[in-house]
Amino acid sequence: MSTCRQVLPAWGEVRLSDVTHAGVSEWVAELTASHLSPASVRYAHRVFALVLEHAVRDRRILANPAAGVRLPRTTTPPPVFLSHQQVHELADAAGGYRTLILTLAYTGLRWGEAAALRTNRVDLQGQRLTVDQATAEVRGRVIFGSPKSHQQRSVPFPRFLVPLLREQSTGKLASDLLFQGPHGGVLRNTNFRRRVFDRAAASAGLVGVTPHVLRHTAASLAVASGASVKAVQRMLGHASAAMTLDVYAGLFADDLDAVGASLDDAAAAVLRPEFCGLDADQTDLRASPAVDPGDHKGPLSCDDTWGRLRDSNPRPTHYECVALAS
Repeated sequence: MSTCRQVLPAWGEVRLSDVTHAGVSEWVAELTASHLSPASVRYAHRVFALVLEHAVRDRRILANPAAGVRLPRTTTPPPVFLSHQQVHELADAAGGYRTLILTLAYTGLRWGEAAALRTNRVDLQGQRLTVDQATAEVRGRVIFGSPKSHQQRSVPFPRFLVPLLREQSTGKLASDLLFQGPHGGVLRNTNFRRRVFDRAAASAGLVGVTPHVLRHTAASLAVASGASVKAVQRMLGHASAAMTLDVYAGLFADDLDAVGASLDDAAAAVLRPEFCGLDADQTDLRASPAVDPGDHKGPLSCDDTWGRLRDSNPRPTHYECVALAS
C-alpha cells in the first residue's frame, strides 16, 4: 500500500486551516486499527507531517498540527546472521549470481550500492570497492544517486573474491555496471528476489532470508575476524560508530571477555605471586631462570611465571626480580 493511498483519501480535500491536532490523531488511530504495520503508520504520518511543515514555513498555517501526535511503537526484530558455510551454500544455489551474493555477504554493501557498482570502481590489486553511487526505485523507475550516507567510501574485500570479481569484470567497459540483469540492464531488487534470491534461499534451507541479511552477515563476519566498531562503521557506511553499536551491539559483547583475558595475561608477568593464586611461601627468588624475551611469544601468564620460578636454574630475569621484589 503506497503512502498516497493512506494520506490523500483522508486529507486530499481538507483545507489546511481545517487540519487539527485532534484530527491527525484520529487519523493515526484509524490507520493503526486497520492492521497497518506500525512502521507504515509512522511513515504515512511522517509524509503528512512534512507537507504540513512546508505549509508552516510558507506561513499558510501557524503551527504543525501533526507535531506531537502519539504514534504506534515499532518493534525491530534482532538481525539475522549467516555463517560462512551458509553464505557459500546460498551463493552456490544462486547460479550465475554467485559472485554477487558473496560480494554482498563479505563487503556489507547495500543492495542499491551493489546494483550501481561499476567496473572501474573495483580495485583488484588493492582489494577495495569504491562506493559512490546507489540506485533507488521510484514509481517503477530506477534512479541513480549518492549512497545513503551521501559520502564516498572505500570497502575492503577478501582475497578469495579477487578472481571472481576479475571474471565478473571481463568483457565489460570501465563504465559498465559490474552486476547486471539478465538482459544487461540494472538489477532490480524485487525482480532479483523473485527470480533468483528467494529460490536460492529455499534451496539452501534459508527460507525467509532477504538480501539485507547479507549486510548484517558482513558485519558479523567482520567482527568475528577481529574488526573494531570503527572499522565496521566505515565498511558499512554508517554515519557514526554509535549507529553501528545501536544495530550490532550484541556482536561486540564477547570483546569484553577477550579484553579481560588479554589484560590478565599481560599483567600476570608483573603481578606478585599471591595475585596469581600462589602463597607467598611458595616463591623463591633464587629459583628463577634467565629468559631471553625473544624466546617467549605472546603475553606471559601466571603459569609461565610460576613455572620459571620453580626451575632449578638460579638466574632470575630482570622482569621477575622487579615483580617479586615489590
